[in-house]
Amino acid sequence: MKLVRYGDIGAECPGLIDPEGVLRDLSDHVTDINANVLGDAALARLRALDPSALPAVNGSPRLGPVVGDIGKFLCIGLNYSDHAAETGAAIPEHPILFFKANSAIVGANDDVVMPRGSTHTDWEVELGVVIGTAAKYVSEDEALNHVAGYCIVNDVSERHFQTQLTGQWTKGKSCDTFGPTGPYLVTRDEIANPQALDMSLDVNGKRMQAGNTATMIFTVAQIISHLSQLMTLHPGDVITTGTPPGVGMGMKPEPVYLKPGDVMELEISGLGKQRQTVRQDA
Repeated sequence: MKLVRYGDIGAECPGLIDPEGVLRDLSDHVTDINANVLGDAALARLRALDPSALPAVNGSPRLGPVVGDIGKFLCIGLNYSDHAAETGAAIPEHPILFFKANSAIVGANDDVVMPRGSTHTDWEVELGVVIGTAAKYVSEDEALNHVAGYCIVNDVSERHFQTQLTGQWTKGKSCDTFGPTGPYLVTRDEIANPQALDMSLDVNGKRMQAGNTATMIFTVAQIISHLSQLMTLHPGDVITTGTPPGVGMGMKPEPVYLKPGDVMELEISGLGKQRQTVRQDA
């Protein structure tokens, strides 16, 4: 299934995309796409519905973040071998974890707003993993059973804030609008292998990032298992799993950063597309 949340900011309604690509309303069956509907049993009930019997939604409404009331927004850094190489960083021994503030989360096609003083705003296409059932001390073999589904995340990053304002990466990762998430939550039964997904990001029509989740240093299962040894992962938590090469800070001979008016377009196999216009905060 492709689950969505559509409508104005703060008033999103639950929906799904039917096999013909039509947006259908789920409001008669669930109040939101949130932790309460991400477990296997709840998703099975939604899957059993006849999509053609659900009300079609007219027009092209805004698509909001794919999960309502996201719990933890967990991010893995330097998780692609080819991205680590372009930044000159050593391959990490364990997954590098940082957090992104939930207030950064926006819809897949909402504007990305550069904060005041920003000169180094950068892009990162990433595979997002949505937890469906609580995971604590799970093995790698068990890990994917705790996944509700997958989505695209743009881990927008202000590199000066990230590296020069003292402390960990969170400062440069958590600016408002720096977490476009969606457009769909694609349930795990539709993604046969999360380690075989092509991914790309274009800026103003120019291909900047092209990669495949096969080059992850730590697989989705390894990440979930590792994190579950440290903390309980709850339904509605989102893990974004790192980015392939081609980020602006890695460009040669000089880094390239976003500017107002730029347009980012992201795609991951089977998970749809994102499109954001960049603007400057007042």
